[in-house]
Amino acid sequence: MEKTAALASEILLGIGGKANILRLENCMTRVRVEVGDETRLDLARLKKLPGVSGYVKQGQQHQLIVGPGKAAQVVDAMRAQMAEEGGAPDDAARVRAQAKAKYKAPMSDALRQLANVFIPLIPAFIASGLITGIINILKRPDIVGDFANHYPNLLGVLGIFGSAVFAIMNILVGVNTAKVFGGSLAMGGVMAGILSSPQLAQITLFGEALQPGRGGVIAVLLVVVLMCWIEKKLRSLLPGSIELILNPLLTTLITGGIAIIALQPLGGWISESIAHGASWAIDRGGLLVGAVLAGAFLPLVLTGLHQGLVPIHVELVQAHGVNPLFPILAMAGVGQIGAAIAVLMKTRNARLKKVIKGALPVGLLGIGEPLIFGVTLPLGKPFIGACLGGAVGGALISYWKVATVITFGISGLPLALTIVTGKVMLYLLGYLVAVIAGFIFTWLLGFNDPEE
Repeated sequence: MEKTAALASEILLGIGGKANILRLENCMTRVRVEVGDETRLDLARLKKLPGVSGYVKQGQQHQLIVGPGKAAQVVDAMRAQMAEEGGAPDDAARVRAQAKAKYKAPMSDALRQLANVFIPLIPAFIASGLITGIINILKRPDIVGDFANHYPNLLGVLGIFGSAVFAIMNILVGVNTAKVFGGSLAMGGVMAGILSSPQLAQITLFGEALQPGRGGVIAVLLVVVLMCWIEKKLRSLLPGSIELILNPLLTTLITGGIAIIALQPLGGWISESIAHGASWAIDRGGLLVGAVLAGAFLPLVLTGLHQGLVPIHVELVQAHGVNPLFPILAMAGVGQIGAAIAVLMKTRNARLKKVIKGALPVGLLGIGEPLIFGVTLPLGKPFIGACLGGAVGGALISYWKVATVITFGISGLPLALTIVTGKVMLYLLGYLVAVIAGFIFTWLLGFNDPEE
């Protein structure tokens, strides 16, 4: 804990102190900070901190990669130290940041908001996927014998545990969407509940029976974003004495009506197009589509555009029960393993070797950011070699039609536990080929070995 506190203190100094922080949060591997005055940042110092393995900027957000689990600890330590300091935030810095916000790239901001809806759900997706994978293993007589017949109740309970997140998926997305877009959390859940209500099937509109849950998370996103806008608008128009009563009533009636008449059918059409389009591309494209998707995924990650794929992963699982896209994209990170091993064998830089040895174990578990930002990307050519290695693995995974039962959240070797029955060995073979290809491409391309 002393190392964590020390790193938190160093990061605070590097970003200009508490007064310069407008927003502080973390994901699984990154400390994410938005600051008021960019000139007070000491990026050179931050990048050289012992616990920081990489840095990336997305929009106005500075992201320091500190590793899985550690990111939350560092942010907690930073908040504790900030609370001890006390004092008011720098209002001038906040005003400057608000002025800068007007010039943000709209697509980047929208994708970041979209990601913020789904990032809090990652632990639930991980648990669900791993439990489903365990069930698949326990049902195989060639591995565990007659276990399924002897313990049917245990499998039943595990099945409930593994499928629970999908039973309430729309509600969770509705609540998170309201939180991200500034609406009432309960109202976001209510809107999702309306779209998912089984009673919709008893209602006929324009000659057709309504379909509960049609459009999945896409419809929920559309409806709740509209709800947030209507709720804010009514809050500014209604007198304070009656706003508390009339706002929820009018918001529910207006948004619910528009949702059933227009937005749910629109969301249904979009979600069906996404599911059919992705499946068609993978089925028909085979090797080429897999290579392009896996080879281009890491550049998408660097730009933040990969966040737009999250609803597609969720929609594929909701529509088909499996996700053929995620194992393909997972190969992008696998190519990093081979590239990093090639760099490890070639480099004479002691510090670089230490970074690689520390990052490889978590890379094997599917957390590739330390390798990307600490090794391959700074060196240049190894990043290209890693992308090419991932493309080879992605081509094979697509050609073999490997699919997973999880939306997103885990990757690398642990993803094998969630691969559909009969395709596990093919996934592991694709993993091995991607590692070898990343190694070969990086070895052939070479790199400029950095000075100590």
